Amino acid sequence: MDRWQYLIVLGACLLITAPLEIFGSGVYRQPVRLLLSVGPVALVFVAWDAIAIAGHVWTYNPRYISGIDVGFSIPLEELLFFIAIPVCGLLTYSAVSAILAMPRGRR
Repeated sequence: MDRWQYLIVLGACLLITAPLEIFGSGVYRQPVRLLLSVGPVALVFVAWDAIAIAGHVWTYNPRYISGIDVGFSIPLEELLFFIAIPVCGLLTYSAVSAILAMPRGRR
């Protein structure tokens, strides 16, 4: 079970924030906008990770990751982190913005 912890936490984050999709303009309903907002930043941080791993600046404990690498010794979980967590942040931001924009009588 330990080796799946990172993936389980990422899945839980997405699962917990998924209901926020009903508020606001909908993050998942705008896939191009989602890709344009998450993609470039994820690419920069994946490159940063690859450089840091190659330079032995940091490593990942194999006990807590699946062992699947996506290239350049980057664990699958790390790649998914740079996608899942920003998506959760966008869902939260969109929902909070929509709720705060509602007239007081409708809350």
